[in-house]
Amino acid sequence: MSLAKIPSRTDYVDEVYKSLLDAISAGTLAPGERITQEDLAEKLNVSRSPVLQALRLLKKDGLLEEAPGRGLVVAQLDPTRFGHLYQVRGSLDALAARLASTRKAKIPLSLIEAGRKAAEGDDVNALIDADTAFHKAIYEASGNPFIVESAMLHWIHLRRVMGAVHQYQLGRTGIWDEHAAIVQAIHDGHADLAAMLSEKHTDLARETLIVNMANTDIVPELLKA
Repeated sequence: MSLAKIPSRTDYVDEVYKSLLDAISAGTLAPGERITQEDLAEKLNVSRSPVLQALRLLKKDGLLEEAPGRGLVVAQLDPTRFGHLYQVRGSLDALAARLASTRKAKIPLSLIEAGRKAAEGDDVNALIDADTAFHKAIYEASGNPFIVESAMLHWIHLRRVMGAVHQYQLGRTGIWDEHAAIVQAIHDGHADLAAMLSEKHTDLARETLIVNMANTDIVPELLKA
């Protein structure tokens, strides 16, 4: 397990939380991996108190769980939750794209460029951040603040889903071409097309994850989700 040390200061809870969230999303901390307060404090170069608080928050958020005889571990990727998250994200993305199209909102093309650049590297968190920035821009461009709020409520788990997709090379292929097509439809004011492309994009992300996890025991459940 490799974690970046956190610079010295008085309050570290947010930084520890973000560091662990990034590690879980990118797969550096794998599902089922045991987590200990002492080990994390040493690796992050912080005291045990902020680590304990961050672990409590991550457990509350469902990213960590208790395992009999092992203590705290990274939560498994729940196939039912995957299915529910894709349903929510697909609906929100399609609605946001449709509304943004009716306004002919201008999504910054720099987001596409940043995403393509991130896709050339192997930093999963950079890919997740670029993906997050892109979708958040469309949510905001919809003009409906409840779409942004609804998406952000679940973004910790959606971020983990994105991480699972981006951990596989196949998952990166074509993603930013799909994003560019969605943006073009929005800029042209083609609401039906933008919504359709957004929904298709989410479906392809789900299918990519299934293909790349074909040897795991959660695939049958994902296919039914």
